[in-house]
Amino acid sequence: MTTQEQQKDTQQVYTFRDEDIQRAHDLVGIYHAVTQREQFTRATPDVMRNFARSYGDDNPLFVDEGYGLDTRWGGQIAPPMINIALTRDLLADPIPKEQRRPSFRGIHVFVSGTTTDWYRPVYDGDTLYSFQGFSDVELKESEFAGRSLIVTRSHVQMNQRAEVVQVQKVITIHTERHESKKRNKYQDIEPASYTPDDIAKIDEIYAAEQRRGAKTRYYEDVQVGESLGVMVKGPLTTTDMVVFHSGGYGFAPYTPCTSRLAYQNRQRIAAFYIPNEQGVPDVAQRIHWDSAYARSIGLPAAYDYGMMRDCWLSHYLTDWMGDDAWLVTMSSQMRKFNYEGDVHTITGEVVGKRVEHGRYLVDIEFRGTSQRGEVTCPATAAVALPSREGGLVVLPTAPKELDATATRILARHGELRHAARASRD
Repeated sequence: MTTQEQQKDTQQVYTFRDEDIQRAHDLVGIYHAVTQREQFTRATPDVMRNFARSYGDDNPLFVDEGYGLDTRWGGQIAPPMINIALTRDLLADPIPKEQRRPSFRGIHVFVSGTTTDWYRPVYDGDTLYSFQGFSDVELKESEFAGRSLIVTRSHVQMNQRAEVVQVQKVITIHTERHESKKRNKYQDIEPASYTPDDIAKIDEIYAAEQRRGAKTRYYEDVQVGESLGVMVKGPLTTTDMVVFHSGGYGFAPYTPCTSRLAYQNRQRIAAFYIPNEQGVPDVAQRIHWDSAYARSIGLPAAYDYGMMRDCWLSHYLTDWMGDDAWLVTMSSQMRKFNYEGDVHTITGEVVGKRVEHGRYLVDIEFRGTSQRGEVTCPATAAVALPSREGGLVVLPTAPKELDATATRILARHGELRHAARASRD
């Protein structure tokens, strides 16, 4: 029997369990402390710099330890999407059995969109904690993978002072792997290839990109209909994925690792490890860098993370808005896969202006378009700009109920930490 035949024989077919679907519905609106850490737990100049660089951002506000001292922020601040790399684990009481998240064992998960609201900057020395819960659950039929479960999770991040930093709602599509392989919807998509002339044209866009930086962009100077310019990302390579991970995207709670740690992880979440063509158990997450595995479940090649494209989209905005502005909110959709070899051009325009709660807001519609001419990640955003009439940007205020939950969860963390220390004395 060949290795491939052995794999076919031993791989279990996983399907949705009705009790998991019901549990997901029952958990809507319930928040729990995040007890797993991410790649990093505290913001430092190195962490902020390396994370920004992991998706191609060289903004000195994020990567230069001294630059921010001369801005209104008074120091280096973290890039908007730092939440995906920076979270310290919380101590918390055991979750009641009836409130535990369903395992969705062996079910494949795709990020299809996010909405993020930002409330305050992250500085050198800040520790971030998180609590999360389901905010919406919907069962539907998918063209790609048959029965799918659409789950929206709210991730709330707070600092060491229990101040809510940001709230991110992530829409995930849960699908049965065997269904996506059987349907093979994307088998006719050809991998991209490029001539030296093609690369030269992409390089021209890179060379022309501009960052607003210290040159203040005032609300009064912005016109509805004006373009935000052009940014390019790609062509996507395996190296891009490696650099993104090395910059901080750790992917908790799955936490891919190596050697003895990988063995231990495999005992914890065996269904996450799928044998490769050599019969070696490897993470299902390798779909993001292993094109052979991607093809085995019905896709033409490995593809990026939705969170990587969110980083690109936020990079586009922060380059345009300048040092004195504040990214208030951003919503994105991941409508198409972004395969290895694909290149994306990001464009956008101002679609509205308004003044709310003392903030001078500019509404933006923008999108990433692949070399196939497909808009894979449409997005909208609201940016608060300085005003000649109203002065500096006024930061938004987090919802009071989330502030209260943050205070309660961090206080309980402190109580449990104190109790643990006392028991050791």
